[in-house]
Amino acid sequence: MGARESLLAELAADPRSCPRAVQALSRVPRERFVPPQLRELAWEDRPLPIGDGQTISQPSLVALMTSLLGLRPGDSVLDVGTGSGYQTAVLAELLGLGPGALPGAPRGRLATVERLPGLALSAQRRLESLGYRGLAFRTGDGGLGWPEQAPFNAIVVSAATPVIAEAWLEQLVPGGHVVAPVGSGEVQQLQVVEKRERGPRVELGPFVQFVPLVRDD
Repeated sequence: MGARESLLAELAADPRSCPRAVQALSRVPRERFVPPQLRELAWEDRPLPIGDGQTISQPSLVALMTSLLGLRPGDSVLDVGTGSGYQTAVLAELLGLGPGALPGAPRGRLATVERLPGLALSAQRRLESLGYRGLAFRTGDGGLGWPEQAPFNAIVVSAATPVIAEAWLEQLVPGGHVVAPVGSGEVQQLQVVEKRERGPRVELGPFVQFVPLVRDD
């Protein structure tokens, strides 16, 4: 069994990962989202550097965060911290925006924001070259969300944030979720925040390590 098959089998056996998320990961060629010199490591379950001081998250964490979003067909999602576009691609597969999407299948909406222009441009080119269509790309401060694309059913943040930004909660539909690593140190805790009328409901997940979210000063 190769590294890809072994990893996917481990993810499928993990009760924290929903089958749809694992299936989405299986359709995304992770080796295309890492630097060429690291492609032989692409299917190891660990983060890898992608340049500009940023990393691509380990597949098991992408599977977990994607599962925690609880996405349904036709949902609208904001992806904060595009990076190389790997998490974006997994979300696109779930939302019917991937290259293998069946005609007539429900299609959601996916917007993604990256603060670093070089990464933003390369991720957009990569995703488009792989056949992902209907995605909205923006270069800017992801902590501000994307008001023009709101409201969202879910927001996933692929970088460490000291707090859950008010803008994210404001741009969610009632009952929507933010999944983000929260903390200002080297180690953060994954949080799932549900928007409710009486105030947000927070569930705490595992401790994780992400690079900090790049914000405008």
